[in-house]
This record gives sequence, C-alpha cells and structure tokens, in this order.
Amino acid sequence: MTRLRLAILISGRGSNMEALLRAARDPAYPAEPVLVLSNRPDAAGLQFAEAAGVAALAIDHKTYGKDREAFEFHVDSTLRGAGVEVIALAGFMRVLTPWFVKRWEGRMINIHPSLLPKYKGLDTHQRALDAGDTEAGCTVHWVSAGVDEGEIIAQARVPILPGDTAETLAARTLPAEHKLYPEALAKACAVIAAR
Repeated sequence: MTRLRLAILISGRGSNMEALLRAARDPAYPAEPVLVLSNRPDAAGLQFAEAAGVAALAIDHKTYGKDREAFEFHVDSTLRGAGVEVIALAGFMRVLTPWFVKRWEGRMINIHPSLLPKYKGLDTHQRALDAGDTEAGCTVHWVSAGVDEGEIIAQARVPILPGDTAETLAARTLPAEHKLYPEALAKACAVIAAR
C-alpha cells in the first residue's frame, strides 16, 4: 500500500496533530506525515512533531503583513517541495485565500468544533450553549473557499450537560475530535487515492 504524503498545519499546541501522528505510527494507516507546518514560530506542537521524528517548520505569517497570498505562496512552495499529497488543518487559525484553496482542492481537510453546518467560525461551544442545543460535537470536512462550508466527511456528537460552560463543553468535545480526525483522514485518503 502506498501511503499519501501528509502535511499537518497548526497554529498552537496541536492536540489533533498529535492524534494524527499517533494513528500514522501504524504502517497500514493510509497517510504518512512528512511535515508539520505552523504559521506561529512559538507553536508548542512543533516541538511535539520534532520529538515524534516528523519535520517541523514555522513560516511566520506576521512577516508578510497584510499580504496573505505572499505568505501562502511560501507555504505552498514548502509543501510542494516536501512532496505533500494531502493536507490536514489541525487548529490552523488562518483563513485561507481562494487561490490556496483552489491549489489544494480535493486534497485538504479541516476539523471544526461544531456540528456543521451549525456554528461556522469561532466561539462554537458558547454559541451552541446560547442556542439551548442539547448536543454539540465536531466535524471533519473538505476545505472549500467558504469558511467551514466544505462537504462533510464525518461528524461526532457530544451531549451538552446541565451546567456546561464553553470550557467544559470544549474539554469534553476534544477526545471526540481526537478519535474522529484520524478516521476521517483515512476516508479522505481513500477518496484521493481512488481518483
């Protein structure tokens, strides 16, 4: 079996990245992590990736000012230089331009902490609580030009309990994310490999 060459893009601690790296330790897993890339040089996840034996690199978006495409050109050339075939966004806190999304269309996925199409964007847990929802969860989807609008690959549901806060709900949702993301990435790899 040929494993797809995977890049994981992060901005912070990268707990979903860790879940993907753990899954990929199995040689039968369909993705092989070849690069972890962050837009923040101080992202804690970079150290975890290096310790796991995966190349880790930061490209600081701040050095590009408001020129988002210049930043993305650098990211794109780095990914292509590493032979990347599939991208998993794991807490990558940048809205990508249509140029970059088109460049990686059908080969880039994201995990989002809500049951899409509900609560696109930020503050998802608080918004679910404010709406009086009885459940929350997470979604893995293909990345499209619209924020959190791509086709859904998989979802996991988490009950909202009496007395939940945004923080307690987020903490209870995170293990569901860690289980869902490797499963959904495997599904995405199967779709890419079948093309």
